[in-house]
Amino acid sequence: MILYIHGFGSSAFGTKAQILKRYFGEESVFAPTLSHIPELAVETLEQFIKIFPEAGVVGSSLGGYYAMHLSNKFGVKSVLINPAVTPWTTLKRAIPQGISYFDNSRYDYRESYLDMLKDIEVKDIDLSKTLLLLQRGDEVLDYRDSEKLFQGGNLLIEDGGDHGFQGFENHMERIEKFLF
Repeated sequence: MILYIHGFGSSAFGTKAQILKRYFGEESVFAPTLSHIPELAVETLEQFIKIFPEAGVVGSSLGGYYAMHLSNKFGVKSVLINPAVTPWTTLKRAIPQGISYFDNSRYDYRESYLDMLKDIEVKDIDLSKTLLLLQRGDEVLDYRDSEKLFQGGNLLIEDGGDHGFQGFENHMERIEKFLF
């Protein structure tokens, strides 16, 4: 079982969720659309891991940050794709209003949500439980922040690409071998 965690403003209908479902099978990938309120999103994710403790976790951007938290708290293996490693700073730009990429709807985004993100910061990362996939062409986050944090771990850094991680479908076997 795989838990896929989408990034900020995204949903269960994103491209990476669909690629994972095609490769692993619809019934083997759980990809919830999470609340933009971090406390609610984390509660949803933690409940899933409590029910499926053997699940592997794949998270992109903010979802990568949540995956780091789950890996730290529950010891699950996680694959992080262009993760947000300090979202309490990078998401300041979303205040006062975030946008859903699914339907372009808008929602309130508050300073208190940044505090919620800071509250689950992982300080001691188990590098053996994490596979990091980065692209240098990420136009949203600086890949070097993640590279530094995960130095000495399982990481793949590609030239080019973008925040959405171009060619994600080419890494399914690597993800499968790491998680299972």
